Amino acid sequence: MRRLSPFLLTPLALLFMTATGPSAEVHVVERTGVRDYRPVFGTVESVKEARARTRIAGTLEALVVSEGDEVATGAVLARVVDAKLDQELAAVAAGLRALEAERELARIELRRVSELRRRGAVSASVLDEARTTLDVVEQTIAARTAERAVIEERRAEGAVLAPSGGRVLQVPVTEGTAVQPGETVATIATADFVLRAHLPERHARFLEVGGGVRVATQGLVASEITGSGRIVKVYPELDDGRVVVDVEAQGLGDFFVGERVRLEVATGERAAVVVPERFLTRRYGVTFARLDGAGEVVVQPGLVVEGGVEILAGLEAGDRLASYGD
Repeated sequence: MRRLSPFLLTPLALLFMTATGPSAEVHVVERTGVRDYRPVFGTVESVKEARARTRIAGTLEALVVSEGDEVATGAVLARVVDAKLDQELAAVAAGLRALEAERELARIELRRVSELRRRGAVSASVLDEARTTLDVVEQTIAARTAERAVIEERRAEGAVLAPSGGRVLQVPVTEGTAVQPGETVATIATADFVLRAHLPERHARFLEVGGGVRVATQGLVASEITGSGRIVKVYPELDDGRVVVDVEAQGLGDFFVGERVRLEVATGERAAVVVPERFLTRRYGVTFARLDGAGEVVVQPGLVVEGGVEILAGLEAGDRLASYGD
């Protein structure tokens, strides 16, 4: 690499050429692999959406959830009431009360006939008939009791439960409306969120599961790249000429579902000269690097990358640099 002769430097440049102290840190310049990052926007989406649906027909009597609420699995979100079920339950209860009274009479009659049979006043067939009458009443009561349990279970199904925990995205119904079985009361985004991004097709060969991604803080334009993530899924089908990827990152539960977040996705690697920032200084709008024992040179910096600053011109592999210290 050509070096400027000290005799050709301006007096100002000569002023900045200093000798390296014996205690200065030394860095040997070398070409290293640098990842290229493609800036894109990702959308916060739920890995899975669950719908809480009604199980019976009736009137939506109570709605205890709204958009944005956090719910747990099995939580009651709403209650549907069918007035006909209450009427059926009341009718069965009345029938059971009548049957219980009939059973008590059958028991009294059986005791009376048993006493008469013991004295020999009635035949065995009369005693058998009294026993059969009591058995029939008992079986009828058992059947009606089971019928009441079925009606109570149907009425309990009026409670609309959350199929999974997460954040409520939509509540398309209101209290007092008539609903049918299977209608959606709430759409729930599960607690697992991803950033879904679309990249140009030319980057497809660089994308793989586990690839690094830089994630900005919440706030779009004003946000800064402060976090990191990784690609967890690369979809095999192109969407309008773009590759779709899912990115997993920390803190997505604090973002709005559907919010756009700035990302930088790694799309390949290239060789470049990278110098730690402590070996560079900037004066009067110009960036300098100090050669070990040979003064300063002007360099052209590029992007800030992992390990320091990419140097586009001014240095080459093998150069020894001295640090500027704190």
